[in-house]
Amino acid sequence: MIVPSQAKDRLIFALDFPDRERALSSVKQLNGLVGCFKVGLELFISEGPSVIDAIQELSDADIFLDLKLHDIPATMRGALRSAARHGVRFVTVHCQEGEVLSKTTEELSSAGLEILAVSVLTSLSGNDLQALGIQEGLTLSRLAVQRAVFAKEAGCAGVVCSGKEVSAIRQAVGDGLHLVVPGIRPEWSRLDKDDQSRITTPTEAIRDGADYLVVGRPIRKATDPKEAARKILDEIASALS
Repeated sequence: MIVPSQAKDRLIFALDFPDRERALSSVKQLNGLVGCFKVGLELFISEGPSVIDAIQELSDADIFLDLKLHDIPATMRGALRSAARHGVRFVTVHCQEGEVLSKTTEELSSAGLEILAVSVLTSLSGNDLQALGIQEGLTLSRLAVQRAVFAKEAGCAGVVCSGKEVSAIRQAVGDGLHLVVPGIRPEWSRLDKDDQSRITTPTEAIRDGADYLVVGRPIRKATDPKEAARKILDEIASALS
């Protein structure tokens, strides 16, 4: 039987708030129930790096800096080194940055920073590919697998991918890469209007090979966020067992 702490370590809560007050309120409420707090673009741009320090003062959970970096090599290297100095565990980049990643991964991993490459955004559907100039005949699944293999070769610690592609990616890359899955929607928390096109349940994602689940709205919008987090932990533990 999987002990609760093992399930907790796989749960990442998305602090998708516009200000520090609401974000830190959730950190206090969910401390001890999640293994990692994700700081995305909205909160980071609103509050700056100081919000990371504030979270670290309130919780021992890891921090996932989800900025999806994409720039010229020198700027990327500088940004990743700055992220490492803030003591975060994860930072996201776009998969195209192979050369800069391969040159900096070893240096940054020694500082405890794990680089996650974004494969294909979970908001995209198959109909979006042609509009984005993706070659005809290349499916979302094949594109995600290609980018995951590229990320592994570049030395990334993991990839962010949809639950719909996690099984194919796991088969392609083996066990040497963290698979982080957003777009998690438990059956009891389906949304009528959702900007995530490729969603999956906690149970499906874990059974298909996910290592970490990023959950935002199902917890954030719940009447009792702590109880919602506990229900997701139960699903993770059950899937792991």
